[in-house]
Amino acid sequence: MTSKLPVKKSSAQDVQAFLGKVKNTPLVTGVDKGRLIFAMDATASREHCWDMASQNHAAMFVEAYKVSTLNVQLCYYRGMGDFTALPWTRSADDIKQALLSVRCLAGQTQIAKVLTHAVRETRTSKVNALVFVGDCVEENPDSLGALAGQLGILNLPLFIFQEGKNSKVGSIFSQLATLSGGAHCQFDQGSAKQLGQLLSAVAVYAAGGKPALESHLLSKDTNVRRLLQQLK
Repeated sequence: MTSKLPVKKSSAQDVQAFLGKVKNTPLVTGVDKGRLIFAMDATASREHCWDMASQNHAAMFVEAYKVSTLNVQLCYYRGMGDFTALPWTRSADDIKQALLSVRCLAGQTQIAKVLTHAVRETRTSKVNALVFVGDCVEENPDSLGALAGQLGILNLPLFIFQEGKNSKVGSIFSQLATLSGGAHCQFDQGSAKQLGQLLSAVAVYAAGGKPALESHLLSKDTNVRRLLQQLK
């Protein structure tokens, strides 16, 4: 049985202490810039907390860039079949502005499009990690599982950050992450800022692989250790 990754709540002092640790951590060197796709569910189910969530997502990229160099592509879906993949960029400011400009629209999930896009991208030029942030699944789990398995074959791990604690959704997300060789964790608005440290860990992984993350200062964090334990 696949275990879920609990994320405990963090006080403002804890967050600031972590950010201080990140600022004093050296950049990953000796490897090519990692390529990371960051995909978001921007449907209406997330609208109630979207402003806070998008600000948190933007802030965590700023922190992630302090520990690793990254080439990032932002993707999101919303509305009736609206799936957008922005150009690849190495600029944290570009990602921040793009994140803050996205607005929610009612519609169903399009996770299959996210996974299909990631498969296509990594077949063109290697992608090191796929991060997905969402709270719902409205598609056939078996079809999604087949796509996640393709990611696994291509050595492209899927890191799913689940907003909320819906157990059915969590079970599906956990299976998708496992099939891809990635990891799954849950968060809520009380612990959303911990996504910063987890994304920083994924950034290190994308730049240098599991060995780089295992030897990095971030690996000493409890939540990052749990994430590491899920990786193949």
